[in-house]
Amino acid sequence: MDHSSPFDPVGHESLAVAVVDQIESMIVDGILKEGRKLPSERDLAEALGVSRPKLREALQILEERGLVHVRHGEGTYIAALSGRAMSPALLALYTRHGRAFYDYLEYRREQEAFASRLAAERATQSDKERLSDILQTLQKAWEEEDAETSQEADLALHVAVVDASQNTTLIHMMASIYDLTRQGLFYNRKYLRTMDGTGEKLLDQHRQIVEAILSGNPDRAERAARAHLDFVEQCFRLGQEQAERETRAAKRRKLSQ
Repeated sequence: MDHSSPFDPVGHESLAVAVVDQIESMIVDGILKEGRKLPSERDLAEALGVSRPKLREALQILEERGLVHVRHGEGTYIAALSGRAMSPALLALYTRHGRAFYDYLEYRREQEAFASRLAAERATQSDKERLSDILQTLQKAWEEEDAETSQEADLALHVAVVDASQNTTLIHMMASIYDLTRQGLFYNRKYLRTMDGTGEKLLDQHRQIVEAILSGNPDRAERAARAHLDFVEQCFRLGQEQAERETRAAKRRKLSQ
């Protein structure tokens, strides 16, 4: 058996029901998130210690409940459960009206400060190791000026902090919010990195959040998370103001020619 599998062998009473219960619990706990592909039928049956017919029976129950989606020829995936935070039309509207970006940051600041506090109180050893690993990736990406890896690790760190909060509502709600970030509709880290010294400051802020969680200091973790999002907002406001000044200056120059 693969001991790295997150699935536990089930008992022999009501096997299909036991499989359903375990997978449902992993969805509720945010271990299996929407869009996640389940292992192959053979591997999953082996990990759970059940026959493939019993596994198929369990997957059928889960599909009927709308929790998984079977894509023939591809595999079984956790269904989209939390829905979109915003409709495509509203997303398009937000991107045309930049002020909405600051509402997005305000929401994230409050939720991530709360998540960081909880993470400092509740993070397991596995959570702490995950946070430390991501922080190392961020450090290496910054040293090598690898913007793509840095951006991916940045988001991964925020997700890991929320996961470490052990609050399942936060985990599922923020997954939807981070999807907006992943699409680059709001938080464009590449833009931040164009500002002198910003990349190093972001790295230091992330380090302070992680260190506060690792040391089990809720107050410090919450302050660090708030300071980080405050800094992001300040940078974007300064950048926006500078862009507006440059636009006005260019227009004045054209009129003076």
